[in-house]
Amino acid sequence: MFDTVCSYPLSSDIFAQAIHPSEPIVSVGLSSGHVETFRLPASSEGAPKNGHIDTLWRTRRHKGSCRCLGYGTDGQTLYSAGTDGWVKVAKAETGVVETKIAVPRIGDRQGFDDPSVIHALSPQSLLLATDSGALHVYDLRIPSTKVSARPQQTYTPHDDYVSSLTPLPPSKSSTSGFSKQWVTTGGTTIAVTDLRKGVIRQSENQEEELVSSCYVTGLKAGRTSQGEKLVVGGASGVLTLWEKGAWDDQDERITVDRGPDGGESLEVLTVVPDELGKGKMVAVGQTDGRVQFVQLGRNQTVFSVQHDELEGVVGLGFDVAGRMVSGGGSIVKVWQDDDGDHEEEEEDEEEDSDDEGGPVPEKRSAPIDSDDSDAADSDADSDDETNGQKNRKKRKKGKGKKRSGGPHVMAFKGLD
Repeated sequence: MFDTVCSYPLSSDIFAQAIHPSEPIVSVGLSSGHVETFRLPASSEGAPKNGHIDTLWRTRRHKGSCRCLGYGTDGQTLYSAGTDGWVKVAKAETGVVETKIAVPRIGDRQGFDDPSVIHALSPQSLLLATDSGALHVYDLRIPSTKVSARPQQTYTPHDDYVSSLTPLPPSKSSTSGFSKQWVTTGGTTIAVTDLRKGVIRQSENQEEELVSSCYVTGLKAGRTSQGEKLVVGGASGVLTLWEKGAWDDQDERITVDRGPDGGESLEVLTVVPDELGKGKMVAVGQTDGRVQFVQLGRNQTVFSVQHDELEGVVGLGFDVAGRMVSGGGSIVKVWQDDDGDHEEEEEDEEEDSDDEGGPVPEKRSAPIDSDDSDAADSDADSDDETNGQKNRKKRKKGKGKKRSGGPHVMAFKGLD
């Protein structure tokens, strides 16, 4: 099981979340266009299950909503993409924008093609997927003083918007150590795309919307199985498992959430680190605010936690210390694996089974607004922050549901 270490209230709904690859740092992109980066509390054995989160910097990065975020492979760069038609390339440490990339529009004079997924495949290649189903490949070796208006390649793996992107492990013959192929979900299919060859495989129609994915290695191999599978989350509460290389059709199905009209949409997937000793397991964030943990091999849900009672989970992952970070609604929560002291706390849990969240942080450092500096993003002081972004096009089933009541998360003055 996991218990909340601390919770972090946000000024508006979270649309995107990115976790630093080598430091306990998390960034979030909000419906207001803000991007905020904060450092998680120190993690050590015996540490109390509370703490504070320090804001490193906060800025109005996009005039529209911030739709997706991603760190570079070395963690020194943070990429954000918004409904204003721009990708901003910023220093992760300070938030200062170094490069801007224009998202290609739909047609010659039509509106923006809203971004749906951004992923740094390697130090040289950035992938940007959009609502139209396009997948653009940008060469990051272009000098940072330039504003790139055209991608080096554009592929169309799906007829519908690209809902998730998962890189495939590099081949044994790879000299760079970075992947050159990836799997996307979009509409009712998955597709495999090669950096240079383009779309090389598309699955059969699965007759259900596919919205999330992750890749799991180290499974039991045998006969036709290589011990590696793609795990895909569907909009009807079902996980499908795909054998590596057999991309035409799914191999197994796991019902994660049941309902008379279909289960909750499985919005986001992440692999539980092997270091936690739970075997091969994936965490699944749902539109009902739950995070369910599915044991592979047994192919069943083993336990769950509640991120939020009203809002769905849109961000989910594990930091360098093995803590789970979930984002949804206007709050981010940090969870610690409690298996080490579970027996001691069992009686207390029976008396008080509320696992909606831990304490709000006792302290927050004053945020550094990177756009107050002349060196930072000059677009950030725009007055175009309106509530109209609440009515944005929904990328996924259930995303952006309006609050209908219930308790409010504690807010702090002076953050904006």
